[in-house]
Amino acid sequence: MTYSTNFSIEDLRFDNYGLIPAIAQDWLDGSILMLAWMNKESLKMTLETKNVHYWSRSRSEIWRKGATSGSTQILKEIRFDCDNDALILLIEQNGSGACHTGEKSCFFNEIQINQNDKKEKKTTPFSNICSELFNTINKRSINPSEKSYTNYLLTKGSNTILKKMGEETAEFIMACKDNDKNEIANEASDIIYHLQVALLHKGVQWRDVLTILESRRKKNN
Repeated sequence: MTYSTNFSIEDLRFDNYGLIPAIAQDWLDGSILMLAWMNKESLKMTLETKNVHYWSRSRSEIWRKGATSGSTQILKEIRFDCDNDALILLIEQNGSGACHTGEKSCFFNEIQINQNDKKEKKTTPFSNICSELFNTINKRSINPSEKSYTNYLLTKGSNTILKKMGEETAEFIMACKDNDKNEIANEASDIIYHLQVALLHKGVQWRDVLTILESRRKKNN
């Protein structure tokens, strides 16, 4: 069921204080960035301006995200849940990040749930695995390590990287020819990794690829 054409703010269920929780999520890589609150007026302002506005429970006022810090949020898409009492804002995050600490996400602390793990540790916010892989490759380029295969490829340059792309593509084709599903998945993973190394080497960001894919998705819908 979709409410996109006949949606009314009155369809939403605000709590006794006139508020509704709003989760901000990166529109491309899916990272959960922050949780805040909206009232009807801040939601209207967000829909009208595409600049995300929230309601501050501590100051009892509407605030535009990033008005002072520059870490503004631009609304790309908005959804509400099956009970009409929670929102997800798919946004483009500008500036240093969504969190007032300067982190990309407010959810940078992880509680370990396995017995052998240590206490809470600081970690990066969850996003899709391909974006995390690219971030790791980028970190290797910034902080080189002699034992890093990624740094080996980046140091060797285009010829070595493109040769590996060709080798992995050929191995993927052979796995498909042999109809070996496990090898197909393995070789596809190798292609994605080497593709991302090539992209970084050429100065192309993974988000550039995601942006193009998103634009194509919009055209096909």
